[in-house]
Amino acid sequence: MPHLWRFLFHLKTAAFAVGLLAAGISLAACSGKPQSLADYIAAICATPFRSSSPDEAPFLAENVSAMTKMMISMGIRPSGDVDSDFVSMMTPHHQGAIEMAQAELRYGRNEQLRRMAQEIIVTQQQEIAAMRLALGQPSPPSVPDQLSSAQPIDPGGQYPPP
Repeated sequence: MPHLWRFLFHLKTAAFAVGLLAAGISLAACSGKPQSLADYIAAICATPFRSSSPDEAPFLAENVSAMTKMMISMGIRPSGDVDSDFVSMMTPHHQGAIEMAQAELRYGRNEQLRRMAQEIIVTQQQEIAAMRLALGQPSPPSVPDQLSSAQPIDPGGQYPPP
């Protein structure tokens, strides 16, 4: 039995190494010159969504925008303070989740997912505020100000409500 575990460990390690190699080759193949993370993300996000319907395009565009902004903003210059760096990276991560949830509210039709999206907005804002307060930083703007574009769900499933 120990041989099986050792074999599985080596198999997983090899698979991870192959994945890293493939990612490196993909990055290098995008261009003959070195690219920044922002360039790489922009290239990925510029790829058209071939299987999407025209009705889904605005939703996908908003999500690509949120993810691109999030990934670029998470690429901080280390400050030497692990706690501050953690908050600096997690804040755009949480903001990206908020923006993606807002897109779900604008375009989604599943009431359960729309409620979850509302919960994501509230909890991610609370976590951003808690992290900033833990560092003694000022609170972000109040929740109602940030939610001005995310109106409540109306019973008819239209967002924003008519």
